[in-house]
Amino acid sequence: MKYVIGLFALCVFFVYTTAQMSAAFAGISHGLSQLWALVALCAALLLRFTLPVTIGAFFGAMQIWGWHWALALLFAAPGLIFMLPGVIPAIFSLSTRGAKKLTRATPICAEH
Repeated sequence: MKYVIGLFALCVFFVYTTAQMSAAFAGISHGLSQLWALVALCAALLLRFTLPVTIGAFFGAMQIWGWHWALALLFAAPGLIFMLPGVIPAIFSLSTRGAKKLTRATPICAEH
């Protein structure tokens, strides 16, 4: 049963990755050209530089597929779901305490 769940998760990951790459290609080729879309996909696959693909997937889902911007943002960068619970309290903390009470982070190599 464990292998079936792992195989299902792998298939879901491949389908999501394929959809994100196709949205990125559509978004970049719509905004720039097909050559730059191929360069961005090659950079993502060979060099693991995924920022152009993330931006292209956002614009591809929003402009080409006609999705709402918030849904396109969650599709292109799903890690934002996990960042928001930490960012929102930090913003409210700054607004209530102010920036004067911020402390400096402890350095990695502290001098004795």
